[in-house]
Amino acid sequence: MLIDIITIFPEVVRPYFSESILKRARDKGKLQVRVHNLRDYTLDKHKKVDDRPFGGGPGMVLSPEPIFRAVEKIGLRVKGSPFAIQQQNNGKASGDRKGLRQKKRKTKIILLSPKGKKLDQKMALGLSSQEHLILICGHYEGVDERVRKYLVDEEVSIGDYVLTGGELAAMVLSDCLARLIPGVLGHDESNKSESFCAGLLEYPQYTRPASFRGKNVPKILLSGNHQEILTWRKEEAVKITKKRRPDLLK
Repeated sequence: MLIDIITIFPEVVRPYFSESILKRARDKGKLQVRVHNLRDYTLDKHKKVDDRPFGGGPGMVLSPEPIFRAVEKIGLRVKGSPFAIQQQNNGKASGDRKGLRQKKRKTKIILLSPKGKKLDQKMALGLSSQEHLILICGHYEGVDERVRKYLVDEEVSIGDYVLTGGELAAMVLSDCLARLIPGVLGHDESNKSESFCAGLLEYPQYTRPASFRGKNVPKILLSGNHQEILTWRKEEAVKITKKRRPDLLK
């Protein structure tokens, strides 16, 4: 999977992909992440990426031109992207993707925004099959509406709250998707027992020592009876879900 992240704070994003599981995924060639500074796609000498909103109001809005230019230039580098197809057919990438949306393509463009559809494991599973994602990090009071209408395929939110910018959301989404790529985790079975994968929260986990400060591991986990352990884990998962997230049981 190739993920391109467009942001005005690239140095906030880059370090996250240089550690732990994501670093190993990149080293194995399972995941490629490229971080782009939106200011590199501006046309003025001051590298201005925002402006005041029409109609008045507080804050600033990200301008459409640098975002369109960034997505188009990034897309041209990826064979099979809508912009590469358009350049091949028309000799240039105009940013007008009408008609291209119906074509099977490798690139999906996502805007990280509190107004987007909430990220969950089902959405992540669907996105994990994509070959190429371009993630746009919103900022300030948001982005020009023409970006939403004419450029973006989908808006994604990581929760019902507002962040300073979309950088954290882009990292959360990338992390969530990377774990679903075969070969990224140490054991491919790990994803199948995690929270939300079966519609339930994950069962409790214990490790050595069996007794710690007078608090003991449930005896069933020490029994060696795998069928009884499996049954116990399922019952515990239902209990935890019923207590903490009853909405999932519906």
